[in-house]
Amino acid sequence: MAATAPTTAPTLDDLREGPPTVSIERAAEYLGVSRAYGYRLAQNGHIPTIRLGARRLRVPAAALYKLLTEGETQTS
Repeated sequence: MAATAPTTAPTLDDLREGPPTVSIERAAEYLGVSRAYGYRLAQNGHIPTIRLGARRLRVPAAALYKLLTEGETQTS
């Protein structure tokens, strides 16, 4: 049986230099949360999304990068 190569967490450079949008799953990896929690964050508007067609959601890479570098401010 062949050994699998260890996976590395995506970096901010990967995000900045990659495609203009990423999947919810990939965004969750950048955020360090589960796929299910990533979808919950998107559903609640905590991460921005673009809907393509009836079912497909994508996260703008620039918005995710900004969220990761500047954080989200909460209002009371």
